[in-house]
Amino acid sequence: MTNSRGGCLPCTLGVIGTGPRGISVLEAMAARLAHSDPDQPLRIYAIDDTEVGAGRVWRTDQDDWYTMNTVAGQITMYSGVPDGGPWRPGAGPALDEWACATEGEADLGPDDYAGRQTYGRYLKSVFATIRESLPPHVELIALNRRVIALERRPVGGWLVELDQMPFLVAADQVLLATGHPVNTPDPFEQRMLDFAGARDGVHYLHGDSAADMPLGTDTIPAGTTVAVKGLGLSFYDVMLALTTGRGGEFKRGTDGTLTYLPSGQEPKIVAGSRSSLPIPARGVNQKAPDHTYAPVFLTRETILGAQQEQQRDHGHGQLSFNRHVLPLILKELDLVYQETHRDSGGQEPLPPLDLDALARPFTGEAFASPATFHERLLEVMRDDLQQAYLGNARGPLKAALDVLRDTRAVVRLAVDYGGLLPASHHDEFVREFLPGNALLSAGPPVERVEQLVALIEEGTVEIAGPDTRFDICETSGRFTVSSPRVTDSLSQARVLIDARVPTPDLRRDTSRLTRSLLASGVISEYRRTGPLGDSHPTGGLNITRSPFHVIDAEGAFHDDLYALGIPTEHTRWFTQVGSGKPGLNTLFRQDAAAIAEAMLDHADILEKTA
Repeated sequence: MTNSRGGCLPCTLGVIGTGPRGISVLEAMAARLAHSDPDQPLRIYAIDDTEVGAGRVWRTDQDDWYTMNTVAGQITMYSGVPDGGPWRPGAGPALDEWACATEGEADLGPDDYAGRQTYGRYLKSVFATIRESLPPHVELIALNRRVIALERRPVGGWLVELDQMPFLVAADQVLLATGHPVNTPDPFEQRMLDFAGARDGVHYLHGDSAADMPLGTDTIPAGTTVAVKGLGLSFYDVMLALTTGRGGEFKRGTDGTLTYLPSGQEPKIVAGSRSSLPIPARGVNQKAPDHTYAPVFLTRETILGAQQEQQRDHGHGQLSFNRHVLPLILKELDLVYQETHRDSGGQEPLPPLDLDALARPFTGEAFASPATFHERLLEVMRDDLQQAYLGNARGPLKAALDVLRDTRAVVRLAVDYGGLLPASHHDEFVREFLPGNALLSAGPPVERVEQLVALIEEGTVEIAGPDTRFDICETSGRFTVSSPRVTDSLSQARVLIDARVPTPDLRRDTSRLTRSLLASGVISEYRRTGPLGDSHPTGGLNITRSPFHVIDAEGAFHDDLYALGIPTEHTRWFTQVGSGKPGLNTLFRQDAAAIAEAMLDHADILEKTA
C-alpha cells in the first residue's frame, strides 16, 4: 500500500492500556523492531486513560505508603538483563538496579519493597527507553485518552473511538490490556450504597484501590469509627492511609518492637473477614532474583498425563482439582517443608502442613470478649512473624508456602481454558482452594504485619472476629460490624469500606468500551463447558490460546484483536501478575512475546531470514 507521494503507508497498531501488560508487549515489539524492514513504516498508538506508561494502579501521583509485595530484585519489565551496553528493549535493568542508577530515586536493595509510585516511574522509564530505541521508520504515539468503542473498518482493522481529540484512530491491529475493572454494585453493595445515600455523613466506599478512594477527613473525620470489609493486601493500604496518612508514626524500640504514636487525626478502624486472619507476612527474602523451583510431584508431565488418562478413560481431558491437582500441591509443599526443616538442623519430621488450619486458625473457637479474641489473634500473628523472620529459604513454613507461588504455571496448565470439570472448578478450586491460597501465598512485607500488630495493641485497629458480619441498623443510621463467635463484638460505624479487590466480570464492568464491545458482539464471555455439554458463564473475556485472539459472539476469533491480562481472568488464572523476573523466561514474558510476534508478523514488517 502506498501514499500519495509513492511511499508506503504505515501499518498501525493500537495498544489500549499501558500498565505492565501493555508495556511488556511494547517492550517485546521494540526488541524485535531493531531487525525490521526500514522500507515499511510502522505507527504504534499507546493509549491509556490515566497515565501513559504507568496505567492506573501504578500511577506516579499516588501516596508513597502504597507498596508492592514482591522484592525489587525480582521485578523487571525487560525481556533480557543488562549486557554492558545501553539500556534498551531486550537488555535492561531490574527495578532495584534502575532505582540505584537513577538520579532522584532512593537506593533499593534487591530484597527491598518499592512503593507503587516508584514502580510507576520505572514503568515510565521503560516506556521512554522503548520510544528512544525505535528505528526511524517506527513511530510511537502516546495518547492520554479513554477508549470508548472499537468499530470494524471495511478495509480491515479497527477504528478506535476516543473520548477526546483526535476522537478516531485507525489501527490495523489492536491489543486490549485494560487492567482492573470498576464493576456495577452487587446486591450487597447496592444495599449499602442505598443506605448511605439516604443519610448525611454516612458513606460506603467500594470497588476500587485504596489510592482511588476518598479516605481524607472530609469523608472520614478524626475519631469516626470506620468499618473495613476484607483483610487482604488492600486492607493494609487502607490501614496506612488512615494512620501514617493522617500523621501517625511507627517507632522501633531498642528491642526491635514497633509501637504506634497516633497523631490524633485517625479514625477508629474495625475490620473483619470470614477468617478474620489478616493476610500473613511473606518470608524475609533469601532467594536470588533468578531463583527457580523445579517441582518434583506437581510437574507438567504429571498434569498432562492425568489429562490423557481422563481422555482415554472418560472421553474428555477435564480434571478434578481435589483428585488430580491438590494432592500434588500438598506433596510438593510437604517435601519443601520437611527438607528445609532438616537442613536447618531439625532431627524429627514435622507434622504435615495443614493449609486449612493455617488459613482459618480460629475454626471451632468462640471468644468471651473482643479482648480475648485479640489476645488469641496477636498470638497467631506473632507466631507467623517469627516464621517470616526465618526467611523464605531457611524457614520451613515460608519456604513451603512459596511453593504456592512457584508452581502457579503448572496449576494454570490444569485449570486454564476449562481444564477442570465445571463443578470442580467452581466448588473445589474457586470456593475452597483459592481463598486460602491467596491468603497464604500473597502476603505483604513483614513490616506491614508488624505495623498492624502495633495498631491493634495501641487500640486504633480492632479485628471483629471470625465470620465477620457487616450489616446496617435503621434505628441508629449506622453500619454494624460483629462476629457471631465473639461476645459483645458489635460495633457501629459511619463509614464502611469494602477493601476487597473487584473480581473481573464482563457483565458488571462499567467501562464504556467493554459494554460497547459486548453489545456489538465483538467480544464474548468465556463459558466453561462440561463433558455433557453443560455450559457455565464465568465473566471472563473469551480468547484463544496464545497469542490470545479475542473470540466474538459467534465463536469466531479476530486475527487482528488480542487481549491480555486481567480482562481474561476466569479464562486463564492469576492474570494480575505485573512483572517478569530477571533472566527468566517467565509466563509473563512468554505472553508478551507471543502477542508482539503475532502483531508484527501480521504487519509483515520484520526482516525475513533464510
